[in-house]
Amino acid sequence: MNAMARDGLPRDTVPSAFDTEARFYDRLVGANPGYHDHLRLSAARLALPSAVPGLRVLDAGCGTGASTAALVSVAPEARITAFDASGEMLERARNKSWPDGVEFVHTPVEDLAGIHGPFDAILAAYLLRNLTDPTTQLRRLRRLLRPGGRIAVHEYSVRDSRRARWVWNAVCAGVIIPLGKLTTGDATLYRHLRRSVLEFDGVTSLARRLTNAGFTDVHTATVTGWQRDIVHTVVGTAPLETP
Repeated sequence: MNAMARDGLPRDTVPSAFDTEARFYDRLVGANPGYHDHLRLSAARLALPSAVPGLRVLDAGCGTGASTAALVSVAPEARITAFDASGEMLERARNKSWPDGVEFVHTPVEDLAGIHGPFDAILAAYLLRNLTDPTTQLRRLRRLLRPGGRIAVHEYSVRDSRRARWVWNAVCAGVIIPLGKLTTGDATLYRHLRRSVLEFDGVTSLARRLTNAGFTDVHTATVTGWQRDIVHTVVGTAPLETP
């Protein structure tokens, strides 16, 4: 979706917007109760075997590394490849302390330059909502998985719940947008966050999107706290035979 959103932020400029806000990002998400716990929960829902040598995991859209840290927490011995389209976000991730098996690659999901499978699992956190063609990119990610490998999509989805939409609008209007404006001096990215979540798939449609992209055994679960029925994990499995 390249059309201009009503808040003035085109989808194809999202990586550059994250470049601009990268220095504030960790501080802002740190103020979100449950943010890191929920990422760890989605990583745990991949059901990674902790004792398997040579396990390979892809962190798709790693940002400043919060999702990477979640993967390290559940699979500390895994070889983790993390990528992001925002160079500034990725640089902040690289500058943190990581185990030897973690590497970072600067590439958008539309290119996947330098990303080579097969992987045993993929975590895609807060990624699909910002893509112009999520189903096509899900297919590309599926082809990077070994047969039987899993993907966990960790994403906002409020369309299926009136209560979730009300809570999301209230929190954005009362907390997220004002705090973003106060911290960074510009609320554009945070208005985009609000609208992109409202316009994105309901969780039923998101699960169907994974099925349409060729994943099997697709199932969903939500998180705890104020983001219950707002943030979801959608897990799918790469088929044993390529569709």
